[in-house]
Amino acid sequence: MRLTVSEEAANWYKEALHIDDGSKVRFFVRYGGCSTVQKGFSLGVKSDDPLKIGASDEQNGITFFIEDEDLWFFDEHDVSVTLDEQGEEPLFHYNK
Repeated sequence: MRLTVSEEAANWYKEALHIDDGSKVRFFVRYGGCSTVQKGFSLGVKSDDPLKIGASDEQNGITFFIEDEDLWFFDEHDVSVTLDEQGEEPLFHYNK
């Protein structure tokens, strides 16, 4: 499983989470919501330090990561995070 974050999405997270270079951002599994890969679960996002990284990408001085314990959620899909055309919010793309 690979995680990639576009430069535009990384900049959006820097502003939205009020973080600086060297920060770490975790994508984690939450109960509830909707997802195209797991029914009844969705992704949460927070600034956090990793314990055991399962997948990661560094973009614009920020390390984006998913903990090993959350890899089941992605069902062997690679994940790319981009910013929508209007720049309003990140979009998650799941590719097998």
